[in-house]
Amino acid sequence: MTAHNGRTRGAGIVALIAGAALLAACSNSNTTTTSGASSAPSSDPPSAPASSAAAPNAPVSSTPTGTADKIIAVGAENEYANVISQIGGQYVEVTSIMSNPNTDPHTFEASANVAKTVQAASLVVQNGIGYDDFMNKIEKASPNADRKVIDVQKLRGLPDNTPNPHLWYDPKTMPAVAKELVGDLSALQPAHASYFHDQQTKFLASMKTWTDAMETFKKQYGGTGVAVTEPVADYLIDASGLDNKTPWSMQAAIMNDTDPAPQDIATQDSLFKNKSVKVFLYNQQVTDDITTKFLGQAHSAGVPVVGVYETMPTDGYTYQSWMLAELTAIKKAIANGTSTEKL
Repeated sequence: MTAHNGRTRGAGIVALIAGAALLAACSNSNTTTTSGASSAPSSDPPSAPASSAAAPNAPVSSTPTGTADKIIAVGAENEYANVISQIGGQYVEVTSIMSNPNTDPHTFEASANVAKTVQAASLVVQNGIGYDDFMNKIEKASPNADRKVIDVQKLRGLPDNTPNPHLWYDPKTMPAVAKELVGDLSALQPAHASYFHDQQTKFLASMKTWTDAMETFKKQYGGTGVAVTEPVADYLIDASGLDNKTPWSMQAAIMNDTDPAPQDIATQDSLFKNKSVKVFLYNQQVTDDITTKFLGQAHSAGVPVVGVYETMPTDGYTYQSWMLAELTAIKKAIANGTSTEKL
């Protein structure tokens, strides 16, 4: 199938029939399972991993681990899984389906073990807008009236034709997800409702480190011109007051894996040649020929580059410390001319 954003996603999804044997797991699964942490979430990038996540390309376990008193939860993308862990704390066992920052999530194909993991979950968070349609297929093939499903697109009230599916870069997204999680987790375990509310309070407080830094950044650097390949971090760019000079039509073409129009390429070329931008942001997980071309031009023109990610880097970040790290990298590029191609 092809999502509205154009990249083939889940083309090899298995046919799921209730009660039928699942196919063998494919070797490129990047699912990881973690226990929710009971400590307060930190807004600073931790020095060590916050979970016991498996190596990025480790095979998915056939079922999520956990004890009887824990809520089995799934985040289709690991940034959502991380927020589930922060809100659910000691009462959740969370699996992230897409968690490998070294691969293109648009080429992800759901395996039988992924299907089995989702089937076992009492709580699911997924992005929507065609980004993770394989989740809908799995859920429909294994209906469960008691399963709580948070579709972030629907939560945010966004139409199916929303052009940019990378909702986690919007600072309004995760507070809304956290609020919805409190309601669903409390419904699943009413005895721990006050705990979930306390975790939400801690999460929102830790988010302020990023959002406050963004407001300061906006006052200092608002209006600064930037160029991008595709709209991975566009919500962050907009919220930070930056001027994205790359034509939307070219961003959409690259995101949709189609050829950009020659006039759009010429416009992008001129941004580097004329040094009309202070930083070039590119999708660190998808480096194709056109990205390589623009990277070369940016380097030649002395324009610093910043790599942005679709799935959260797994080396110890929380969602909010990842967002702060991306903002910090952009600030270093503008203020000091420093490139950060990999977090």
